[in-house]
Amino acid sequence: MSKILSFLFVTLLFSPSVYAQELQLGDPITLTEVTKVSEINAHPEKYKGKKVLIEGMIINVCAARGCWMDIASDVPFEKIQVKVVDGEIVFPMEAKGRTAKVEGIAEELKLSREQAIAMGKHRAEEQGGEFDPSSITGPVSFLRIRGLGAVIQ
Repeated sequence: MSKILSFLFVTLLFSPSVYAQELQLGDPITLTEVTKVSEINAHPEKYKGKKVLIEGMIINVCAARGCWMDIASDVPFEKIQVKVVDGEIVFPMEAKGRTAKVEGIAEELKLSREQAIAMGKHRAEEQGGEFDPSSITGPVSFLRIRGLGAVIQ
């Protein structure tokens, strides 16, 4: 009996269907054309306020509430943040390293120096890391995606 159970366990463990499942979160994706993260970062004014579909590897997830994730760009060392309303969509920590397609609205976030420092401290606390407030020298502005729906591979 234990040999049968071991066989079933190993078969299930290495079965491609276990890894092929997708996780759909939020609204269904309606767009078909993927916009490169590098294109959005290079031309934020062109995309601000528009619905876009991005795709990339999930490199970080909010450890506290799963309310944001960072998606790697097609250009090395570049990324974009996807933020959702707390509790409406929860990105699982296990999603790190997986590929995601995300549909959402590109929005600009403008922060005063004080707000940027507070955000940096908060993010460092969530991730269990360090933050140097002197790294923020003035107001900060960046583009992020207000996530409406996602499919995690």
